[in-house]
Amino acid sequence: MSLPPVRRRPATALALCVAALALTVPAAAAPEPVAASATAALPYQDASLPVPDRVTDLLSRMTLDDKLGQMTQIEKDSLVPQSDLAAYRIGSVLSGGDSTVSPNNAQTWADTYDSLQRTALTTPLGIPVIYGIDAVHGHNAVRGATLFPHNIGLGATRDPALVQRVGRAVAEEVSGTGIDWDFAPCLCVARDDRWGRTYESYGETPQLPTAMTTFITGLQGETLGAGPASVLATAKHYVGDGGTAGGVDQGDTRVSEAELRAVHLPPFKEAVRRGVGAVMLSYSSWNGVRSHANRYLVTDVLKGELGFPGFVVSDWAAVDQLDGQSGFTGTEITTAVNAGVDMVMVPHDYKKFLTLLRGEVTAGRITQSRIDDANRRILTKKFQLGLFEHPFTDRSYTSTVGSAAHRELARQAVRESQVLLKNDGGILPLARSARLFVAGKSADDIGNQSGGWTVGWQGRSGPVTDGTTVLQGIRAAVTDPSRVTYDRYGNGIDSGYSAAVAVVGETPYAEGRGDRPNGLGLDQEDLQTLARLKASGVPVVVVLVSGRPLDIAGELPGWKALLAAWLPGTEGAGVSDVLFGTRAPTGKLPMSWPKSTAQEPVNDGDGKDPLFPYGYGLTYAGTDPTPTPTPTPTPGACTARFRTASAWQGGYQAEITVENTGSAPLTGWSVDWDLAGSTVTSLWNGSLTTAQGHATVRNAAFNGSLIPGATTTFGFTANGSAGTPVPHCAGS
Repeated sequence: MSLPPVRRRPATALALCVAALALTVPAAAAPEPVAASATAALPYQDASLPVPDRVTDLLSRMTLDDKLGQMTQIEKDSLVPQSDLAAYRIGSVLSGGDSTVSPNNAQTWADTYDSLQRTALTTPLGIPVIYGIDAVHGHNAVRGATLFPHNIGLGATRDPALVQRVGRAVAEEVSGTGIDWDFAPCLCVARDDRWGRTYESYGETPQLPTAMTTFITGLQGETLGAGPASVLATAKHYVGDGGTAGGVDQGDTRVSEAELRAVHLPPFKEAVRRGVGAVMLSYSSWNGVRSHANRYLVTDVLKGELGFPGFVVSDWAAVDQLDGQSGFTGTEITTAVNAGVDMVMVPHDYKKFLTLLRGEVTAGRITQSRIDDANRRILTKKFQLGLFEHPFTDRSYTSTVGSAAHRELARQAVRESQVLLKNDGGILPLARSARLFVAGKSADDIGNQSGGWTVGWQGRSGPVTDGTTVLQGIRAAVTDPSRVTYDRYGNGIDSGYSAAVAVVGETPYAEGRGDRPNGLGLDQEDLQTLARLKASGVPVVVVLVSGRPLDIAGELPGWKALLAAWLPGTEGAGVSDVLFGTRAPTGKLPMSWPKSTAQEPVNDGDGKDPLFPYGYGLTYAGTDPTPTPTPTPTPGACTARFRTASAWQGGYQAEITVENTGSAPLTGWSVDWDLAGSTVTSLWNGSLTTAQGHATVRNAAFNGSLIPGATTTFGFTANGSAGTPVPHCAGS
């Protein structure tokens, strides 16, 4: 079938395209009759009208089945036959971690998207689908796409502007395959490195993920749909998935509400401020209550207190997990939808799901107003994205997938993410003329260096996609590649080499399989390889490819240098840029590095003594650790903003936001204000002293460190009247 070349179609033409094609719906769906669409443009098809007006008009024309379909997201590969997409009025399609196309290239993805969209537009109202995918470190489902460092590496860069540029590049590559919704960024605050999703976190303190919400602006643009290649972003996983007891995936986050708000909520608050279009809930629980069933956190806090206007989507089959049994029940669906879930990632048994959802609405257990609210939120984003006007792939972006410009940006991100942890005797940077021996299972393995979520959910070792390995980067950097010898296992080394570079660490994994409750040490192959290199007497430089800090304290004394490369993605030459001094290392640890697995969890400000502290990172002697000139730092610069959260007869609750407005990090702060006759009765996220009607709050252990532009909050309740105090902030 011939497909339109670009997303360029006026609303009037779309109205004619979707006019009055009624399909026979399988009996299992028990559909309501649908009205034929008009041949002339209707108000919801008029792009000149305000989006709220278009949504209201469209809602007035939708049947219950139309509305329930909009709340349903299904896996592409479960859609058999494709006509079910229209027959069941499905509102959204996704490709899960192992869902692909054949051949796996950008063109086929775009063709697949357009085919599905064409089917969706045959419904009487012509409501386009929105297609979601986990493009979590680049468009990682597509072979040949540019793969950036995973979030832990981006967190090490401490460069929000770079992360925004990465988001923009990802948006272009995703748009080039037609897809309009990215299940990223992950804003989890990883508090226990044994968790298998640690690499999806930007860092262990709330300030770092909060600062990196610039990725959202990169994906969506300053305003969703206002410019080309605008892709809907998703803040995930709400909330506390990085704080589960023991780092157990999908486990229970057992913390007070004050700690939940102080540690895990701030990145989501900033995401809402940036206009993120969607929020995905976490599989995990908070003090025994699953996120997908927690009306207080989803409806009261996220939608109410934070004012989130977008839509909430469940995680993969998460609603079906609420009762611990396989198979949807009406009770599970009602619990999730009434908690605030707007769209359910089914992802397979959509017929049963829709039948049950319809039954719950008909029985009155889910109100029509809740259904309309969910639809309004979903449709608003579809209109803002321009899907009604431009439903098909913009092929002008298809060639950006894996482009040279994006790969150069990724190489820059790799360079900035490298954290130098040890450099005895200044062995680094290596001389380009040196005779080098390279070893290790990850030296010449694009799959290992890219990690999980790489052309497959769990990822795998080997040549899974196109890119440059660390070994290839080393050979390209030296003056004579013949002076570089490689053996994966370290066999054949002798004393004649200037240095041995061992590229070792973890092999790919994602959640579940990546949990390591019993230890974070190197595997036997790595240990044996390192032993062979050390026995030669040649100085050993270790490049650690991993999704988190590993237990290496016992081996560290035998290494001359240690470079944390994280999971760099497809551009391994960025690692060699640092090894050879093209770029001095500037990365800083986004996670505290434990002395052993037994020390976990270890986090900044918890009083423990890690092997390397949060924020640690060396550079080369005689080099400026910043790549470009920066303004003279202004340490200690901060502001404080007072907000009355609620008030009652004789008392009130307030929140004060502290922001680092300087150009250097803060290690601590204090805020003072005039109480004006009121008395503080409780306070969280800080320590309080009062004297002569004046209050002073100093940071807690976990929220004193603020990078430039980062914010944190503390709150209190008090007797009396709030008034309009003007707080003053001092930083250190």
